[in-house]
Amino acid sequence: MTRLAVIPPAPRRFATTDPTLEVELHRIFCVGRNYAAHAREMGNDDREPPFFFTKPASAAVASGATLSYPPATSNLHHEAELVLLIGIGGADIAIDTALEHVWGYGVGNDLTRRDLQAEAKEMRRPWDMAKGFDASAVLGPLHPASEIGHPSKGRITAQVNGELRQEADLSDMIWSVAEIVSHLSRLVSLCPGDLIMTGTPEGVGSVAPGQDCVVAIEGLGEARFRYA
Repeated sequence: MTRLAVIPPAPRRFATTDPTLEVELHRIFCVGRNYAAHAREMGNDDREPPFFFTKPASAAVASGATLSYPPATSNLHHEAELVLLIGIGGADIAIDTALEHVWGYGVGNDLTRRDLQAEAKEMRRPWDMAKGFDASAVLGPLHPASEIGHPSKGRITAQVNGELRQEADLSDMIWSVAEIVSHLSRLVSLCPGDLIMTGTPEGVGSVAPGQDCVVAIEGLGEARFRYA
């Protein structure tokens, strides 16, 4: 009989709007450049298709957390995003059936060490340490699609200490949820528990120690945190 040589931390569970249900995350995929205005804001052509990067599932924290300010950065940015959870896995998923693979939706904040990202871009290095650090994905409770449907419009905002920073509508996304799921499934086989962060609108900006940040989406609630 074999034994584990090391025992990794158990997967963390995250809330849904059903108090009897929780979810565990398998992977976190993030879409880049999925709002035209944000693509231009970051100096890119808004006609380019989005690309994907990842965060470890261990980077996720639940809404309401008080966090330590991340090390190795002096320019930490908020990014308000719609997130979706895959409930049925698959590869090469067709666009017209892609929504059948989505379990539900929620609010997320893709925290980014922007100075490290800029340095990585300049040196043509990976973004991993700019995007996938500890507590870099703040998540609100997930809503089952069986109850709310598949949101394609609704106001999305980010506020820092009550100041409105980001404001857009989900209908402004360049690629729809179905297109995102279909495209990503041609790159990797999607699995139940995969979370996809669908991109952020313009207005990203810094969050400093002592400040709080609230991301909200109409009909989906909010994801909030504070830096100690």
